[in-house]
Formats: sequence, C-alpha cells, structure tokens
Amino acid sequence: MKKILITLMLSVLALTLYGCTEEPLTETETAFEEEFESSFNFFYETANNDEDSPGYGLINDRYPNNPTLASTASVGFGLTALPIGVEKEYINYEEAETRALGTLDTYLEMEHYHGFFYHFLNKETAERAGSSEVSVIDTAILIAGALFAGEYFQGEVKEKADALYAQVDWTWFIDDSRDMFYMGYYPERTPSFQGHWDFYAEQLIMYVLAAGAPEPDYRIDKTVYDAFQRSNRAYSDTDPFIHSWFGSLFTHQFSHAWLDFRTIEDADGINWHENSVKATIANREYAIDHQEEFTTFHENSWGMTASDGPSGYSGLYGAAPSGFDDLAHKNDGTIPPAGSLGSIVFLEDEVLSALDYFETIDGLKGEYGYKDAYNFEESDPWIAEDVIGINKGITLLMFSNYDNAFVWQTFMEIDSIQEGLERLEFKNVNE
Repeated sequence: MKKILITLMLSVLALTLYGCTEEPLTETETAFEEEFESSFNFFYETANNDEDSPGYGLINDRYPNNPTLASTASVGFGLTALPIGVEKEYINYEEAETRALGTLDTYLEMEHYHGFFYHFLNKETAERAGSSEVSVIDTAILIAGALFAGEYFQGEVKEKADALYAQVDWTWFIDDSRDMFYMGYYPERTPSFQGHWDFYAEQLIMYVLAAGAPEPDYRIDKTVYDAFQRSNRAYSDTDPFIHSWFGSLFTHQFSHAWLDFRTIEDADGINWHENSVKATIANREYAIDHQEEFTTFHENSWGMTASDGPSGYSGLYGAAPSGFDDLAHKNDGTIPPAGSLGSIVFLEDEVLSALDYFETIDGLKGEYGYKDAYNFEESDPWIAEDVIGINKGITLLMFSNYDNAFVWQTFMEIDSIQEGLERLEFKNVNE
C-alpha cells in the first residue's frame, strides 16, 4: 500500500510539473488563438524577406491579390507584430530582431518628404506605387510600430527607430491658416497638399507623436489637437459619443491599438477609450436595428467598417451617427470580421459571441484566418477573396491587448509618448 501511495503522489507531482492538468481550450478560446496566430502569420509571411532587395521588410497591402503592392501602414502593424510573435512564441527573438532591423533600414534609405512616406509602395523596389499620396496617418502608424519595436528590442533597433522618428517634421504637414494637419501630399499637384484632418477619426496617434517629437522645432502644440471638430451625438437610445464622419469602427480602434486611453483623459475631460466603447455599442445596435434591411446584420454579425465588399473596397461602411445628418455612411450588408474583433477590448462578451458566429460561416476562414468580409444579401453568398493588412493588423494588436495588454504596456513606457501626452495636457483620470 505504501508503494502504491508513493506512486500516486509522484504521478500527481508529474502532472503538476508538466502542465498536464491544464484545462483544454474552449471552442471560443481555440478560435481566438487560431485567429491570433493567423493574423501574425500574415505580417511575417507576406513580408519581402529578400535581404538583397530594396524592399526588404515591406508587407502586402492585401493578399493574395495585387501581390506587389505594399502599404506603409501594413509595415507599421507588422513592426508591432514582431515582438508579439516573440512573446507568443510564434518566432524566436533573433528572427524578429533581424526582420525589424532590416525593415527599419529599408525606410531609413527610402525616399521621403520631411520624414513622411508614401501610402502605397512597390513591395520589391520600395518606390512609390502609382499616384499614391505622401500620407501623414500612414507615416504615424509606421512610426508607432517602429517605436514599439525599438522599445521592445532596445539596442540597435531602438537607435534606428529613434532615427526614423527624429527625421519627421510634423510641422511641415500643418496648414498654418487652420492649425490643422493636411491629409495627403501629392508632389505633382497644385496645390500639393490635399484635404484636412478636420473631423474626429483614427488620427489621435498623430497628435501624440507630433507633440512628443524629439526635435523641438518639429513638434506641434495643443492647438492642433484642439482644431478638429468633435461632434457629440447618439444613435437611437445609446449614449452620445464623439463620432467619425462615416461611422466606421476602425476610426475608433487604430490609435487605441498602441495608446492606452483607459485611465487618461484630455483637458476637456474626454476619455477616448470610453468613447470607443460607446461607438462599439452603437455600431452593434445599428446592425440589430437594421436586420430587416440587411439580412447579413444581426446581434452577432456587426462591426461595419472600411473593407472589401461585393462591388470592391469601400471606406463608407459604417453606422449612425455619421456626417452631420446620418447620411454619410453607406451599407450594402457587408460585414468585415475585423470590425467587431478590433473592438474586443471595448466590448468583450459581444465580440466573443461574434467570433463564435464567424466560426460557423463556411469559407470565411482561409490561409491567414478570416477573410476580409462577407455579405449574404444575395442568393449566392459573397465572401472576400483577400485579407487586408490594416484589418489583420487591428485584429492582431487588439487581441494582444485583450490577452495581456502587451502592446499598451510596452508603448506607454516610451518617453516621447508620455511627453507628447503631457504636452497635449492629458492627465490621469484619478488626478
């Protein structure tokens, strides 16, 4: 009997030491982990990994179509993906560090205008793609990813990321007559600067980076942050919130992938995290309320945001409130999974229910997880062929933040980010 008891005790000890007593993942947890890893794989596997190529490290704008087109925003998400991959043990530290260094070298050697880069690039040559604009928001996403990678890897990666950041003259992209960022710069046009960031959208990250710029002459002040319009309205009986022009959910997600707004508010008392919670609730309620108009919409099929659709890519997918009269958004029943998944830090239970629903849709899952969108309005259901980098990016980063706040915690430790927030007069909500 004594020998049997000892054997049983050793067996229990072995199970504890080797983790064999861990509960198996639920179906929801399995779906979450699969989409997490698949989204990472998009950024690592579609990147140009030819070290002799001038486009080393550039990442597809979409896949599998248009394989030579890269986007600067995709690279920003991709640089952020590298440390995530290390922490999740998808790749090892050395692989990730090598990719980060090479990618930063590509941008440090690339054509730029006062530190700003083209929105779209040829993946092989690193040259401007078509008539793409020099983009302030895409550059900001790139810099966010670079600084995040630099904070994680330190050493030479940080040196190169800081050098990339230091060359950006944010004041060059400002319309001084309005104290407002332009949206794009086209060298061959007259005037070359086009559009303004005059309404709330995904651009909060720009102000923080620009206010915290290492070169004092390149910094903006708080008047630029204060200049864009904040339209505070409600949808139906949901709480009012500051909405974007088209009511697309990505506008309430992108800056939040890096910046942790949960415990800070600006000088006007705006908590942007809570604002995004309200926007997410309104988007879902809108889908529920419009089930009769769009059969694709329901309580687990929501998240209208810019994506591919049956007629091509549309940036108009969204929900009320939008514009000045709720007519700016245009829906056709298309739902992109990234719309809801990118809001997992804002509305956990409802997003996980949507995730469970996505698992039931035949053909939605491909090589890199859920395809960009689906639409069941016609007798022949439509599912996108492609995945799109920025939609995979917001899924990946928000999954990481939901998992353990890794991106938030690392990014918010960067000195220039804290300095930028301070110059814009953000303060802790408890102060």
